[in-house]
Amino acid sequence: MKASRLIILAVLIAAVACFFIFDLGEYLTLESIKSHSGALHGQVQAHPWWARGTFFLAYVALTALSFPGTVVLTLLAGALFGLLEGTLLVSFASNVGAVVAMLISRFMLRDWIQKRFGKQVTAINKGLAREGTFYLVSLRLIPLVPFVLLNPALGLTRVGMWTFWWTTQLGMLPGNAIYVNAGQQLVQLQSLSGILSPSMISTLVLLAVFPLLATRLLTLYKARQAYRGWHKPKRFEHNLVVIGGGTGGLATARIAASLKARVSLFERQRLGGVAVHEGSVPARALSRSANLIHALRHGQQQGDEHRVDEMDFAEVIGRVRRLSDEAMGCPSAEHYTRLGVEVVMAEARLSSPWTVEVEGRTLTSRAIVIATGSRPWVPPIPGLDAVEPLTCDTLWSLRERPQRLLVLGSGAGACEFAQAFQRLGCQVTLTSEHEVLLEQEDAEAARAVTAALSADGVELRLGLSPLRVEVIEGERRLICSDKDEGELTLPFDRVLLALGQGADVEGLGLDALGLRCGDDGSLEVDEYLATRFPNIYAVGSVAGPYGAPHVAEHQAWYAAFNALFGGFRRFAVSERVIPHAVFTAPEIASVGLTEAEARALEMEFEVIRLDLKSLAGAVAEDAGQGFVKVLTEKGEDRILGVTIVGEQASETLAGFVVAMKHKLGLNKLAETVQLGATLGEASRVVAEAWRQQRRPTRALGWAERFNRWRLGGARR
Repeated sequence: MKASRLIILAVLIAAVACFFIFDLGEYLTLESIKSHSGALHGQVQAHPWWARGTFFLAYVALTALSFPGTVVLTLLAGALFGLLEGTLLVSFASNVGAVVAMLISRFMLRDWIQKRFGKQVTAINKGLAREGTFYLVSLRLIPLVPFVLLNPALGLTRVGMWTFWWTTQLGMLPGNAIYVNAGQQLVQLQSLSGILSPSMISTLVLLAVFPLLATRLLTLYKARQAYRGWHKPKRFEHNLVVIGGGTGGLATARIAASLKARVSLFERQRLGGVAVHEGSVPARALSRSANLIHALRHGQQQGDEHRVDEMDFAEVIGRVRRLSDEAMGCPSAEHYTRLGVEVVMAEARLSSPWTVEVEGRTLTSRAIVIATGSRPWVPPIPGLDAVEPLTCDTLWSLRERPQRLLVLGSGAGACEFAQAFQRLGCQVTLTSEHEVLLEQEDAEAARAVTAALSADGVELRLGLSPLRVEVIEGERRLICSDKDEGELTLPFDRVLLALGQGADVEGLGLDALGLRCGDDGSLEVDEYLATRFPNIYAVGSVAGPYGAPHVAEHQAWYAAFNALFGGFRRFAVSERVIPHAVFTAPEIASVGLTEAEARALEMEFEVIRLDLKSLAGAVAEDAGQGFVKVLTEKGEDRILGVTIVGEQASETLAGFVVAMKHKLGLNKLAETVQLGATLGEASRVVAEAWRQQRRPTRALGWAERFNRWRLGGARR
């Protein structure tokens, strides 16, 4: 450590030692102010400049060192110096102290603060990137992050000294004035009846309503800035317009209609979205059919082996389509019309923050929710278009089984499709630029799926960068670059792209409204799912980065409620407990943190692991291959994350999701009665295993002695 840092550290340690050795905290209480106010006021009268200087330096020191007591000092300023002078002293002293705290953090505490308060710093960086100085002022007016954390946290950002100074001065001024005034009123109380005086009541009311008032004023100012240049209609035809009839859009419209709002939903193609037509629904049906054929082929169920070998590929795809069509029958226009939603099958385009153009008509609405879903990402590989690549949009039109199928991707969709088509009789090659599959999953779980794909015969070619596609004498080839072997050739009959999805916002007129999109096309939204216009919201893939149907449906309630009642009360969307799954064989289902994520956050945690072969229900269903892994806070039963690998893992996870959502620890799960000989027992058994590891050895020793004594003391 540099000498300058050592000197600063020594000063900080000395200051902390003095604070506690001399018990300075006892002077920073309301009782102390009341009892010493007379003597202190006399000192101010006798030595005005000395008293003011001492107060100023004390306030700066407490703020710079993030010690408790600044609120009490602020009240004391009102008692000693009055409203105007006290406010000026506190305002400048707190600002100087904040600057010093920020500089200390920037100079020597950057790494420590980043590790300890990474979440707060990340949120602040996002706010600064989105709204700049307005965000800094709002942090001071409404301290979402306590000032003891905010000052050091801002030292980790690139905010300039002048910007930090004036935003702190401006943002803290109203709050300082209110507390100084409160101190002036408190010191004047002579009896309990004084609390009922008009001035005291008004001060207490102001203290209570200031955060709400500041929030409201900032919201109005932000909205006024966003709507500048747009003309708001005097009357509206709808309370809410939803653009997009996928999972998120349908749920939003349904919830809004249940709240008795006048709702219209516009869908340009078909209700149900990607999930029903090309996404999770047909993919699950395909995997189920492939797994059944695989089981029959390997004699795990009774069946005609000859018939399995001559399975009609077109028949399987047809069955998948029929199942998807049955699922599609649920979100019908008639059904939603009965619920109170006006469903219009037409393309809609935003023409202003309150108007939507549909088939030559202009409709007005107080609020708008964009839920147009996603579409597959197609990489810019030279020659790819010439071989008509398959995506989840076009895959289901296949009628002939490709002998050699090349799958590009390394995520959940790529693994699911690769295994399914391999089990349907294709020779599948799975390639990706990434070195491993399923990088976002638990490492042990990802290795289990990788091993299963290899066992099924899928050829894995990882760490390859695609260069171009060539067709030579009718043979299709993907030319890739390998860092060790140079160029490699991967021949194929058809290629399937499973590289993820991007938000589908084309043709909505977002550019004219100045709505900004990220690299994946998703809109920039805040924690309430609102765009820069407070009345325009987004859900699902359009809100990014999680575009799964269950996430979109989860967001729908927040979007509907905030869109209808955001002027009175808004709710920040909660993404604390969001489960996800990989529907391969074996399945991976997880919620919360993985071990790698917990280590990256430098959290202290413990791991409880249960092999499914020790679970009677899993063995009874021939599903003993796999495990349950639970991460808990060290020394506590609070669940940080769960990963399950095995058959029906997605179903088994449900109990853990409920426990994490409602903050039930492993002790509660151990006390929960589950059906015997089922996979649902996993939550109870793993909780009991956690308990066994924490048995109180000393107490058990005394229990053993007591029970031996009850037997007479001689037996063992």
